[in-house]
Amino acid sequence: MPVENFPQRCWSSPTFLRLLIFLAMRPRRAIREFISTNREDLQMNRRTFLASMSSLAALGATPTPVPAKGYAAKVKTTSNRPPRKVIVGTAMQSFWGQYPGLHNRLDQLAGIVDQMAAQAKTKYSRRLDLAVLPETAITGEADGDALARAVPFDGLVQEVFTRKSREHGCYIVVPTYLLDSKEKKLCSNAAILVGRKGEVMGTYRKIHLVVSLERGTMEDGATPGDALPVFDCDFGKLGIQICYDMEFDDGWSELARRGAELIAWPTQSPQTSQPAFRAREHRCYIVSSTWRHNASVFEPTGKIAAQITPPHSILVHELDLSYALLPWSSKLRNGEALKNAYGDKVGFRYYEDEDCGIFWSNDPRTTIGEMVRAIGVLELEDEMARVREFYRKASVRR
Repeated sequence: MPVENFPQRCWSSPTFLRLLIFLAMRPRRAIREFISTNREDLQMNRRTFLASMSSLAALGATPTPVPAKGYAAKVKTTSNRPPRKVIVGTAMQSFWGQYPGLHNRLDQLAGIVDQMAAQAKTKYSRRLDLAVLPETAITGEADGDALARAVPFDGLVQEVFTRKSREHGCYIVVPTYLLDSKEKKLCSNAAILVGRKGEVMGTYRKIHLVVSLERGTMEDGATPGDALPVFDCDFGKLGIQICYDMEFDDGWSELARRGAELIAWPTQSPQTSQPAFRAREHRCYIVSSTWRHNASVFEPTGKIAAQITPPHSILVHELDLSYALLPWSSKLRNGEALKNAYGDKVGFRYYEDEDCGIFWSNDPRTTIGEMVRAIGVLELEDEMARVREFYRKASVRR
């Protein structure tokens, strides 16, 4: 039967599925002609299309998922891993004004870590996993000469944070103007990661330094870094970016390519729209630690999972690095289907304004991926891969 003569009754809901199957067996040229001829009738909203695709999937007629191109190729699927709860602590603390001296500043920062650890125990009855301090927390502003303000990490600074990490059993991101070489007059805007046992795991040196076009300098004489380390922590892979790095995608893309699941972002800037975009684009959590306005935890949906504003100064939040992103579907019912099936064994935040949500398992014996498959819904990237394959077969330009 010619495609153009397909019965009009097949536009009704039950038989629309048959139309999709019918088209899937036609040559591409015939499909293009059909779409061109019936363009007005083919106008339908996203939900109708996805519901039709879901029905097709139920009959086993959907294409096999294929590797996605573009940003989706960078996506890290973590839903098939057991729950990985991570308690992160961050701060909003101003360091402007007269510098109090290194000893006093270290006492201040040690107190901030103590507050994070105390809140973790009070709120979650567990120890803190990661503490993120604000940009250049140890040294404060460069005041025109970064080298004069820079300090070495070994010695007193390392001693303080080694003690705190051992005391609380947590990782600590310690930002400072770091003295790299006094003889060569080299310093960097850096963040040092200290491990749970007090070991120095490594250093990230800010690559995108703020440029003074008037003076022709980068951050008052600091030297830019050239490496993007990803740290293997016991909860997952951690990356670090600092302040102005936010404006440039190369660092974020590379960290994502290397598998970073959580990115600490010490910063003076309290912006939220750009980190929300980065979190969604690269499917990672971002923890901002700032000087003013807010400190936030951004989740892979691009939404803010937790945030503090004045007068609060400490934020402690639990996240799960093993999660599933689920788009709208009639089966999911905005998350209620999983809630009805698993009760408190599943946790989620569903955003009706985005038609998407993030879901995680609270059951160590069952992954969120297993829960999702049990109720017959697709994760976001699986759905998009199938839709792209459908478009490819239909020669839809994309």
